[in-house]
Amino acid sequence: MRKIEHIGIAVNDLETSNLIFEKLLGVPAYKFEEVESEGVATSFFNIGPNKIELLAATNPDSPIAKFIANKGEGIHHIAFDVEDIVLEIARLKGEGFIVLNEIPKKGADNKLVAFLHPKSTNGVLIELCQEM
Repeated sequence: MRKIEHIGIAVNDLETSNLIFEKLLGVPAYKFEEVESEGVATSFFNIGPNKIELLAATNPDSPIAKFIANKGEGIHHIAFDVEDIVLEIARLKGEGFIVLNEIPKKGADNKLVAFLHPKSTNGVLIELCQEM
């Protein structure tokens, strides 16, 4: 793992939350994207070397909709940049972590992604990201 790639925040309303974070961070979102396979609309903010991803559900069965129904809006995941996601998945699996998707999938922001179950990471959903 090379660095924290971004922090993902689940929100009810992307448009309203974009305005809040634009005021908070002093910069507009640089990218908007919908990931149909995950039922989510995203926006990204860049602050120096750090990124914030806002995630809003696009359907009531999406993981983000379920997360907000159970826990409310807030930090959803921490994403780490990795050089080789396939090797990192194998390494972490070998270390005993629960990998939610052993085959990386296409995520937002031109990334291949995989997730680690919060049960194996002290309650934090971890996303692995590799630039495509």
